Amino acid sequence: MPEFLDLHGRTNKLLRALADAGMRRHGLHLGQNHLLAALWDHDGSTPGEIAAALNVTTPTVVKMATRMAAAGLLTRRRDERDQRLVRLWLTDAGRALREPVETERRTLEEQVTADLSETERKYLLRALAKVHKTAADLLGGPPAEDL
Repeated sequence: MPEFLDLHGRTNKLLRALADAGMRRHGLHLGQNHLLAALWDHDGSTPGEIAAALNVTTPTVVKMATRMAAAGLLTRRRDERDQRLVRLWLTDAGRALREPVETERRTLEEQVTADLSETERKYLLRALAKVHKTAADLLGGPPAEDL
């Protein structure tokens, strides 16, 4: 099994480098696309809600949101019903990134799986989903939302 862990680790590093380069073409740092995706689906979420969905800490989301607010991609506003809560809302610039970012990710996925048959792609996704679920179970929590 260490073979799997070693290969997965090396592959993950390469994929992250490729994804990071792709996100930088759109003025984003890797990971910011996940926060944007969470807001594309649930604009107005709290940092805690996003953190839970992405399986990261709330301070990580707050730090990322601070940078993204400075870049004009989102705004922070107090919840109308509960002033203790802060909600994150996309700006027009943040919403405008949806199509190019999703296209960038789709293109990368197509490029890195180009040598696989359709059946191999299907099996790979199925197998990775099982590994993902098992790893989440071992951590004692639900799997992070797929973004």
